[in-house]
Amino acid sequence: MSFTDDILCTKSHEYLLQQGDTYTIGLTDYAIEQLGDIVFLELPSVDDEFSKGDTFANIESVKAASEIYMPISGKVTEINEKLIDSPEMLNEDCYENGWLIKVKHTAGEDELADLLSYSDYKEELE
Repeated sequence: MSFTDDILCTKSHEYLLQQGDTYTIGLTDYAIEQLGDIVFLELPSVDDEFSKGDTFANIESVKAASEIYMPISGKVTEINEKLIDSPEMLNEDCYENGWLIKVKHTAGEDELADLLSYSDYKEELE
């Protein structure tokens, strides 16, 4: 089974993976491909809280700088510290080792209604 079988995606190219009451959030392979070589990543702090749609991180590549948006409301429980010093790791693996943050969801399940399965997300890109 592929990692992408279990994720939900946003139209702004973030993904989330539910693991119990925690969600892992990152950027899709398409987003990373479009950005090119990643040179800088700014992540929030543990215990920061965000609402769905808020900017929670900033990313820079050799091509562009971009904001990363929160796909659900939540409180940050963990950040991927390895990416701070080595943001280029995202270019190699944006899913299993290249996740950005983990959050505890703080709103209702209705927030998930507008998220797409990975296969539907890929279709939207075509």
